[in-house]
Amino acid sequence: MAIEINGTASQATPRPGQCLRTFLREEGNFGVKKGCDGGDCGACTVHVDGAPVHSCIYPAVRAEGKAVTTIEGLASAEGLHPVQEQFLEAQGFQCGFCTAGMMMTAATFDDEQRANLPRNLKGNLCRCTGYRSIADAVCGHGDGPGEAHGGDHQHDAGADVSGAQSPAAVPATPGQLGDNVPAPAGPAIVTGTARYALDVPAGQLPGLLHMKLLRSPHPHARIVSIDKAPALAVPGVVAVFTHEDAPQLLFSTAQHENYTDDPDDTRVLDNVVRFIGQRVAAVVAESVGAAEAGARALAVQYELLEPVFTPQEAILPGAPAIHGEKDGVFSRISRPLQNVVAEVHAELGSVADGFAAADFIHEHTYQTQRVQHVAMETHASIAWLDEEGRLMIRSSTQVPFLVKRTLSRVFNLAPETIRVVAGRVGGGFGGKQEVLTEDLVALATLALRRPVQLEFTRTEQFTATTTRHPFTIHLKAGASRDGALTALQLNVLTNTGAYGNHAPGVMFHGCGESLAVYKCVNKKVDAHAVYTNTVPAGAFRGYGLSQMIFAIESAIDELAVGIGMDPLEFRLKNMVRPGDHMLSTTPEPEEDVHYGSYGLDQCVALVRDALDRGKERYRAAGLDDLGPDWVVGEGSALSMIDTVPPRGHFAHTRVSLEADGRFAVDVGTAEFGNGTTTVHAQLAATALATTASKVAVRQSDTDLLEHDTGAFGSAGTVVAGKATLGAALELATRIQTLAASLTGAALTDCRLVEGAVECGDRTVTLTEIVDAARLQGVRLATDGNWGGTPRSVAFNVHGFRVAVNTGTGELRILQSVQAADAGVVVNPRQCRGQIEGGIAQALGAVLYEEVKVDDAGQVTTDILRQYHIPSFADVPRSEVYFATTNDSTGPLGAKSMSESPFNPVAPALANAIRNATGIRFGELPIARDKIYLALRDRTLIPN
Repeated sequence: MAIEINGTASQATPRPGQCLRTFLREEGNFGVKKGCDGGDCGACTVHVDGAPVHSCIYPAVRAEGKAVTTIEGLASAEGLHPVQEQFLEAQGFQCGFCTAGMMMTAATFDDEQRANLPRNLKGNLCRCTGYRSIADAVCGHGDGPGEAHGGDHQHDAGADVSGAQSPAAVPATPGQLGDNVPAPAGPAIVTGTARYALDVPAGQLPGLLHMKLLRSPHPHARIVSIDKAPALAVPGVVAVFTHEDAPQLLFSTAQHENYTDDPDDTRVLDNVVRFIGQRVAAVVAESVGAAEAGARALAVQYELLEPVFTPQEAILPGAPAIHGEKDGVFSRISRPLQNVVAEVHAELGSVADGFAAADFIHEHTYQTQRVQHVAMETHASIAWLDEEGRLMIRSSTQVPFLVKRTLSRVFNLAPETIRVVAGRVGGGFGGKQEVLTEDLVALATLALRRPVQLEFTRTEQFTATTTRHPFTIHLKAGASRDGALTALQLNVLTNTGAYGNHAPGVMFHGCGESLAVYKCVNKKVDAHAVYTNTVPAGAFRGYGLSQMIFAIESAIDELAVGIGMDPLEFRLKNMVRPGDHMLSTTPEPEEDVHYGSYGLDQCVALVRDALDRGKERYRAAGLDDLGPDWVVGEGSALSMIDTVPPRGHFAHTRVSLEADGRFAVDVGTAEFGNGTTTVHAQLAATALATTASKVAVRQSDTDLLEHDTGAFGSAGTVVAGKATLGAALELATRIQTLAASLTGAALTDCRLVEGAVECGDRTVTLTEIVDAARLQGVRLATDGNWGGTPRSVAFNVHGFRVAVNTGTGELRILQSVQAADAGVVVNPRQCRGQIEGGIAQALGAVLYEEVKVDDAGQVTTDILRQYHIPSFADVPRSEVYFATTNDSTGPLGAKSMSESPFNPVAPALANAIRNATGIRFGELPIARDKIYLALRDRTLIPN
């Protein structure tokens, strides 16, 4: 019997063992996404005879004779389904990869189910939003301009809607700066027509082959031989690639504007494997199944080498040298024989003198764990050759231009012979600032002259991509009774895993703003980034700052307690103010980092006031007494981040007036839920006196523009946006100049308005301008460039009120508040969503997320049900407030706000737990069992 898909009978027959997800995608239903293939995430949800199912674990044969509805079929001839309309109105998405599955689940809810979303959305995961906007969408609560909250109650005692939720310094013009402009991709996301990396119809890539990888079962070994014959004998296998077929050039998978920022320690395929999960061979076949069978058939002989799994062991004399054969100078590895990738040693003033002057000293070792990005779209790429023989790459990447440069370098190809395109990217968080799939599909396509696709499984994401760097931080800090910070000393050990991608940058950045935010004449840092035979670490939201801020902000609270001062008052006394040097590891401040604006004091006040109001709300509602088994505490933490990475971050954009009087903006930066598409449209619209709906943004294609460093380091607004604004302003001048010449009016009398230029008493439409420009040979397209300097600083402060059950260790978050200094907020709703998503991701990292590696170097948390990311029920609603500032360096006063919301959450929560229980938790995650055991050991719990 045929399977009916969206009202039409399919003529295809499922293969034996095929799941419904892959069958539906082969039939062209690309809105059905793969997030796990284990029934854990819900991205693949469809309806079978009206009931929602996870199609990745639903056998396709079971759908024979049944009606299957995908997101493409949810709407009717009359228009969108109500839940699609609601997701558009509330903008219940960011990257959008999970959204189709979320809507398919929610579309089946009745009122009773909508009243219990924590239970009924437990099978659908989102990594971007923090779920508040999803709840608003499911419940039909729209989102008006500047609202800080929407939907159901944020707290038992009622949502707090007082305070400064959006900056009032710049009034919002509809469709321009400060307005809640909807995401341009919204209609495509809610209808399932937004195209991600692998959403390419089969007819566009005839002869498409599939790649699967054989990965190392050993943490450290030399490959003696690989017998390809058994794999090549598998029906459907076309080719096998090993280290003998790969370029010899060493490079780094990490992508930066300056590739020399990272050590060259990696080959496309290597004859030495350094962690369990490292790629050994690539098998290319006519189908995924054949490629998997071919990989299993390969016969590999290994010579086992001694591994080392912790950085503490790796730096001991006599430890196995993981990259000992490499030339440290050539590869830019600090001390390869000692496993040290990079190191920094610095002292400002004299910490000995600072400790001598201290009335209280806090000394403790803090540890942060491996955390996975868990972008819902796994790493994936397709390579093919176009009609001219150029290498084409379609990839889920944050850095298409840097991928192009790396492929050019590794394969010795002229840059003009390569084109890299990123479709919409299903989440990144730094994990896609790497080359992890593109080099392999390029290798195969260049050899076979056929299209090749590689898509990682969720298990490969956990075992073979990258994680956040684990940090061990031994901290010693001193303060005097009058509240002065007298000394900060840190000994830092970071575990970069088997390869050094991002190791230097994460270490240096972590030791930067985390220290520079405090005035202290005596600071000392000794830091080492160290190789181990474990899964590599890489770029992760915060880029080292979240780890260091956890330690420093925890210590700040301990110092305040030790001298008997309120922790927020202690911060206010010691944090930097305009005019203060921001110093960390060098005696002089970064020459291009300035106080473009300053709102840290406002952020502290906003959080303190919100916590006070929350306490009063609970008291007024009679909810402040939870019973004798509960203790309540408050805690806060602050963070500072440079708005742009150092040493250059470049963007090139182009803005043009089209024949129909609308505008087009070409940008290089990728969209992965960070909202840069909307920001570019709003910045251009503001400069051109139009609305964002009249601006079409094209992006993430290396053929569009000269260069763009990429979407990382929170640079989408403050770098690429600056280039867009510059190009738009120049185009505005060009249009006005042309209008002046047509009317004879003075240029100063010509003013751009919606769809026209007013020149005194005459009005010239934009279409007339286009016609005149064509006749005069005037180009109505302008280019903008920005190099990422000078840079400013952005601030975030987070506060919590928590309750801890002294009998069970249960933790309840009673109130969560974050205040942000984002300069002039281009799109308040969107910026709030970034903050909420950062808070949610950080809560997972502080409470339960951990990539666990066993004593043999094997990742044991390799599927989503073993690695707990926050679900709907796990995330409290957070109050979000913005400081009122206007940055002198950012476009129209804006600052960055993508990474930084993550950074203060862990220490703020740890400080609140400390305030409630008297126990300092210095190791993440602070899981419930750890709280229970610590309380028991303190005899608060009877044995």
